[in-house]
Amino acid sequence: MPQWAAFVGLTGFLLTALLGLSKLSQRSLSGEGSGVTASTASPERLRAAAPADDTYPRFETPRAARRRRRVEGRYTPDALSTGTLLANVALTQGLFGLLLLGGAFVFEIPPTAFGVTLDPLSTGLPAVGVGLAAGVGFWVGNEFAAAVADGFGIGVDESLRELLAPDSPAGWVVLLGVVLPTIAVVEELLFRAAAIGVPVAGLGVPAWAMVVVSSVAFALGHGAQGRVGVVVTGALGAALGVLFVLTNSLLAVVVAHYLVNALELTVHEGLGVGRPSL
Repeated sequence: MPQWAAFVGLTGFLLTALLGLSKLSQRSLSGEGSGVTASTASPERLRAAAPADDTYPRFETPRAARRRRRVEGRYTPDALSTGTLLANVALTQGLFGLLLLGGAFVFEIPPTAFGVTLDPLSTGLPAVGVGLAAGVGFWVGNEFAAAVADGFGIGVDESLRELLAPDSPAGWVVLLGVVLPTIAVVEELLFRAAAIGVPVAGLGVPAWAMVVVSSVAFALGHGAQGRVGVVVTGALGAALGVLFVLTNSLLAVVVAHYLVNALELTVHEGLGVGRPSL
């Protein structure tokens, strides 16, 4: 029992640290504290970044659209570059994942508590299938919720998503093959397996209570997406939590999480497809 409680304490510490880093990143992206925003940037700096023609083309590539939105103030002139942001995300998430796995080893937490068992629904092809189906369903739900919010004029802040989108094929390979898998594995390991599975298995905490706690923490960790984005992300976190409890599968929620992020970026930023209006 003491080692389970100690690991839960470590999980709480890592969640708190991750939320703190998320808040710092949010301030960095918004330019808060730097004294430079789109409204305070000099006209010379904005003109240097602006297209020569004031009339924007009717059809823009995703890259051109992101560049225009930076000029119009969607990003601050001093915002992090895409490459820097991707590297920061991958390294930070990787570090948290290693610390969590190290804690699991030290405190002798069995893999079953993390949703890793010999059951095919946990680690076999059925788990992958469930994750794929859930990921598509969750993404469709996210799109619908965002479209509803847009209809009321309180849309999700998409600036972080736009900044994450690379401008080269190699960048997309890194994003889809390294960064997004790292995010999916580490966040599900932390927010679902460690925050739900371990307290339920080792301390007898009600699963529904930990689903609520982990979903709130998951939502707060995505504050860069604005208030509506926090609500939508919280709902996604709850859905992933329920999926984890029903399947006892870390693999299923990792696949679902990855698919939601990958579809969000490739459809809207890679292909330049906008959300349907309601």
